[in-house]
Amino acid sequence: MHVLFVCNGNVCRSVIAERVARAVAAEHRLPGLTAESAGTRALVGFPVEPLAAQTITGLGADPAGFRARKLKPEMIDRADLVLAMTEQLRDQAAALAFGAAPRTFTLLEAHRIAKVTGARTIAELHRSRDNLSLVGRENIADPVGLSEAAFCEVGDRIAEALVPLLLALAPHEPTHRENERGRGLVMRPAVRSAPLASFLAAQHIR
Repeated sequence: MHVLFVCNGNVCRSVIAERVARAVAAEHRLPGLTAESAGTRALVGFPVEPLAAQTITGLGADPAGFRARKLKPEMIDRADLVLAMTEQLRDQAAALAFGAAPRTFTLLEAHRIAKVTGARTIAELHRSRDNLSLVGRENIADPVGLSEAAFCEVGDRIAEALVPLLLALAPHEPTHRENERGRGLVMRPAVRSAPLASFLAAQHIR
């Protein structure tokens, strides 16, 4: 399962999510789970924002070697699941590639649906999307320019939603290579990082 994370600048929220996803893949031995990220208004070529890098490290993941990229239709085409940080970004991403809407969610939306319904596939997430009442918006605000505490709060919110979602979906979804037979996609391996066990225990994530 190949996951694409989307935010604005691709130096904070989506990078945190990407690197946590890679750490989950390594920690839980899920070689079919891969992740990348991009921004609708990306600071192309920029490294991770320093406080975001600190947050990633604190979550037990690895911020090294990252450069921001602009969101392109081909990125969406090769993703099995697209997770945006806000509803506006979700809608922008879904509009970029034909047929992308059924596999494009906000992170908090996908987490909510999986938690309430027990969905174990992306198709099940989509089928339940319109059957659940929603109170409030499902957005993760951009922490850029805010304090270290604000970055930590955003990082925890991303990890608390993302880790259980990935552990629910990844074992049940085919790899992107299996989904895209014949396209010759070469997947990047997950980056091995420090264990997430302490974070998961602290947040009671299973």
